[in-house]
Amino acid sequence: MLIRHTGNYNWDDVPVLVYKEQGICFKDITRQVLLTGDSELPCQLRYFEVAPGGHSTLEHHQHVHFVVIFRGEGDVLLGDRIYHVQEKDVIEIPAHIWHQFKATANVPLGFLCLVNTERDKPILPTEDDLKLLQKDPAIAAFIR
Repeated sequence: MLIRHTGNYNWDDVPVLVYKEQGICFKDITRQVLLTGDSELPCQLRYFEVAPGGHSTLEHHQHVHFVVIFRGEGDVLLGDRIYHVQEKDVIEIPAHIWHQFKATANVPLGFLCLVNTERDKPILPTEDDLKLLQKDPAIAAFIR
């Protein structure tokens, strides 16, 4: 199978979708589902793009996923650390680790994300979780 890149970070016959069907914890982000594997390789490859100044949801999961920065640059919260990321960086997001992606103010952040096709739903922070995270001033300034 070949899914041809058509330019401008889009692929043939792959719709650009809203990031999530519902929620208000994110800003200016889209997703494209590039591949969904079968029983031999039960994974899904997705492309997310965060517009300048946008961000993904602050969340964690029971499942691991892998991310490759494909376009631009931004920052990612992984657990209790914030990392600046750029094209070609590879990120492993372990299970139960708080994470959130943010694009810089001037550049989109596009990334490929590989996950298992059968996975749990994201867990959003409670008020108590947010209080713990916000004890670190850098994280308090980062999360949305």
